[in-house]
Amino acid sequence: MNAFLKFLLVLLCVVLAVKFLPEMFAFGCTLAALLLGLAAVGLPFVAAACFALVAVSVLLAPLWVPVLLIVGFVALVRRLSRRSDGRVA
Repeated sequence: MNAFLKFLLVLLCVVLAVKFLPEMFAFGCTLAALLLGLAAVGLPFVAAACFALVAVSVLLAPLWVPVLLIVGFVALVRRLSRRSDGRVA
C-alpha cells in the first residue's frame, strides 16, 4: 500500500471521527448519567439489605447462638479426645 492511500485512509478516519463526535459525546453523557442514577438508587438498596441482614441475625440470635456454642463445644471435645500418636480411628 503506498503512502498516498495510507494518507487518504487516515484522512477518512479523521473525517468520520469528527463527524460522529457529537453522537459519541451524547452517548458518553447518557452512559455517565445512567451509571450515576444506578449508583444513587443502588447504594441505598445495598445499605437496606445489609441492615435487614443484621436485623434478621439479631432476631434469630436466641436460636443460632446456643447452636453455635454446642457445635463449638463438641468440636473442642472431639479435638481433645483424639489420640496423639498419629493413628486414624
